[in-house]
Amino acid sequence: MSAPPTAATAQTAPDRVEREVVLRVTGLKKRYGPLEVLKGVDLTVERGEVMCIIGPSGSGKSTLLRSMNHLEEIDAGRVELDGELVGYRQRGHKYVTLPEKVLAKQRAKMGMVFQSFNLFPHMTVLQNIIESPVGVLGQDPKEAKKEAMALLGKVGLAEKAPFYPRQLSGGQQQRVAIARALAMKPRVMLFDEPTSALDPELVGEVLDVMKDLAREGLTMVVVTHEMGFAREVADSVLFMDGGVVVERGKPRDVLLNPQMPRTKDFLSKVL
Repeated sequence: MSAPPTAATAQTAPDRVEREVVLRVTGLKKRYGPLEVLKGVDLTVERGEVMCIIGPSGSGKSTLLRSMNHLEEIDAGRVELDGELVGYRQRGHKYVTLPEKVLAKQRAKMGMVFQSFNLFPHMTVLQNIIESPVGVLGQDPKEAKKEAMALLGKVGLAEKAPFYPRQLSGGQQQRVAIARALAMKPRVMLFDEPTSALDPELVGEVLDVMKDLAREGLTMVVVTHEMGFAREVADSVLFMDGGVVVERGKPRDVLLNPQMPRTKDFLSKVL
């Protein structure tokens, strides 16, 4: 991986009062063979901020999200969580990939909710939630179970604790996936189009949980095509296309008064 630019080049959403930066992405580049998917992305996410990333398919949104917690190895740039380099250890001018056990603990600080729910089919809902707190964080199983039940209550599924994923609707499975990510007490939650695999009538129940989390002050980065959610909940919106951030700002500015022609063209087709 090549040397990154300085963190000073990262940008924040305009007109925001400076707060604690939780997540910083600087000069991020990612290539698959001849295809350059990310072309030097900079962004910062502040504590309690909800950032929505929008854009057409193939614009690099999901790759950016997966690069944040090192599910994708990057080719250049850097990701920092609470000032700590994610995925690598710097030795002089070289970067060495962290051992998997260390990576797992870093990823635990960034909860990830995928398009597909990725629940373990052979485990009950409760077992799915306590697996990582016990296995990765070393949490006492009794305490993990107590906290898991509280989280299931938060997402409205306490009665489903003994059920298996196949016995749940898609919306219920996604709410379990959110509870599972929250069980790791993450510093930031990453959502990769969490409603895209759901039937339309189930989308609302997942978005309602996410709105509640936003009101509670959870730091969130959400790749989404739900423009109503972005308009209502987001503190900042990034529009991506062709592996770059084309436009960023407050929802009312980006969604209602975009400045860039490409943003205007995209929104004219989805709003």
